[in-house]
Amino acid sequence: MQRYGMTIPFDGIPLHAQRDWIVELADLGYTDVWSAEANGADAFTPLALASVWAPSLRLGTAIVPAFTRGPGLLAQSVGSLAQAAPGRFVLGVGTSSNVIVEGWNDIPFDKPYQRTRDVVRFLRQAMTGEKVTAEFETFSVRGFKLGVRPEEPVPVLVAALREGMLRLAGREGDGAIINWLSADDVATVAPIVHEAGGGAAREIVARIFVAPTDDADTVRGMGRFAIAAYLNVPVYAAFHEWLGRQEQLGDMWRLWKDGDRKAALAAIPDSVVDELIVWGPPEACREHIQRYVDNGVTTPALALLPFGIDARQAIRDLAPR
Repeated sequence: MQRYGMTIPFDGIPLHAQRDWIVELADLGYTDVWSAEANGADAFTPLALASVWAPSLRLGTAIVPAFTRGPGLLAQSVGSLAQAAPGRFVLGVGTSSNVIVEGWNDIPFDKPYQRTRDVVRFLRQAMTGEKVTAEFETFSVRGFKLGVRPEEPVPVLVAALREGMLRLAGREGDGAIINWLSADDVATVAPIVHEAGGGAAREIVARIFVAPTDDADTVRGMGRFAIAAYLNVPVYAAFHEWLGRQEQLGDMWRLWKDGDRKAALAAIPDSVVDELIVWGPPEACREHIQRYVDNGVTTPALALLPFGIDARQAIRDLAPR
């Protein structure tokens, strides 16, 4: 079964008013809804609403930061949603970034790889319902027993950029969540996950940023703002340097560090916008999304960009066929 997801909640609409949108996603043939967590809605509330409004949809987080909830609280959140929607919930967990963890939550962004690994290991134990007393490298748990044990196993996906996290996703997770990369980049990252999994099936979820419009000036203008906001964050800058975009993005990184934001935006080539953002008429967008699938993505999770498009029409235009 080819999965096909959409990122929720939708921007600019109160959560309580999104029921008809979520129901329509299911009616249109979308299989999944995936939440994000930064400075908008938390990751779990939109999925809890969707679990009732559209019982056919699979529910996933892309992602929950490994730092911003204590281990026990995170296990409670996972167990609660897993019980509310048995067999339909997938946890995506990852490091997040220094901006969100340190800047917005005042939590040290120390040892992100180890923290994510330890959270995955703790959750595997906690979800069994057994009492957990353990010393992990980045935290300790003493006598925790989850009171909302999932009725069915909860798949755990790891948000991954470079090789270390990609291997963790394949080795200790059930797959990877990838983000801000081109369709061609998938052919670089997906095999690392599968190799680390020892040949076992691994899911590859990609958040794909989409703007179904042929307004090139708007997409490239606003797209530069989105790319600069993400790709100047150290973890994403390192990712794209590893992918080989030093020549394409080197001027942007240099100018951004110098404080010349206007020049940094102007330094982002059109080609990078066109690689990282799916745009154009709906059929062209579909073809571009299919390239991600052809290169190893098992679950596209579309994320609509607010580039002057009609979001409701966009979910119809991009629906699976």
